[in-house]
Amino acid sequence: MCSAGSIDWRTAAQVFEQALRKHGVRPTAVTDVELAWDAFVGFLQTELTGVTPADEDGDGFVVQWGRRCWAGNRLHLDLTRQLASREGGDAEGPDGEAELWHVELRLAFDDEPTLIALERGLTAVDTGFRFDPIGPPRAAALAEVRAQAHQQALVRALWTATPVGSEVTFERAC
Repeated sequence: MCSAGSIDWRTAAQVFEQALRKHGVRPTAVTDVELAWDAFVGFLQTELTGVTPADEDGDGFVVQWGRRCWAGNRLHLDLTRQLASREGGDAEGPDGEAELWHVELRLAFDDEPTLIALERGLTAVDTGFRFDPIGPPRAAALAEVRAQAHQQALVRALWTATPVGSEVTFERAC
């Protein structure tokens, strides 16, 4: 588990980018999905202040894959941490509810005949959100999510393919 004192949730994208760099991964030029996953695992074990507790769905994660129009209609694999916060200027929703934010590593892949064929066999496009607490419960959940994602042949293929584009984003979830 990473611990670096108090890390404000608003800096989550920078924290993730640092984790990627520590693993030898450039956030805008990911070439090794496995190394990016390792960085994501470390990032998800990093405590952030200002988020609602995990048992209130304040700090969770999901893995998503498929084809997205916002990704140039390319195949993608996204590693996402969802944060909910009631802090800050615009961070509180209209009914006093926490706003949801996503820190996401978006990986885009070129269409290759093998990947296109595997895309046709998809039975799921994400793992569903998990909100297990940081520490051993989250480590176990991460292992389960990875195994769940790898049940999809497309995800296994993307995991070993070289992305043609990548970026870390930090956006308010709709």
